[in-house]
Amino acid sequence: MGAHPIDELMKTAMESIRDMVDVNTIVGDAVQTADDTVIIPVSRVAFGFAAGGGDYQGNKENRSGSQEDSFPFAGGSGAGVTIHPVAFMVVGKNSTIKLLPVEHNTTVDRIMDFVPGLLDKITLLIQKKSIEDHGQERKEKGREKEKESETKQQEPF
Repeated sequence: MGAHPIDELMKTAMESIRDMVDVNTIVGDAVQTADDTVIIPVSRVAFGFAAGGGDYQGNKENRSGSQEDSFPFAGGSGAGVTIHPVAFMVVGKNSTIKLLPVEHNTTVDRIMDFVPGLLDKITLLIQKKSIEDHGQERKEKGREKEKESETKQQEPF
């Protein structure tokens, strides 16, 4: 007995879905702008698939007189794809990477976008403070040396 018709139906549908499923569907092709910034789209993809069928009783014997294919088959299949853009990854000239969400509606997203800049500013302030403290220490040491030399000059021999 040959393969059941639903086998062929499922095989065809699965091959079509396999052709649609690709990493470029989720992480799109990179686009390079005039200023060498690279933009990469990121999407959420959902696939759905359904297939079904049934054998219906018909004539017990076909024209050739054999029992094979005595029940007619009726079936169908369907598939659906949903692609929802989620974000864009932006890679700048100086290797800075930013993830820009499509929907910017949550406070957490805003905080996460604000944190790297805040950390950079804090780092600069700490470095500046360290340089100022180091310079202040030098000035104090210089003043101490001046006082020592002045006291040595004023002391009688």
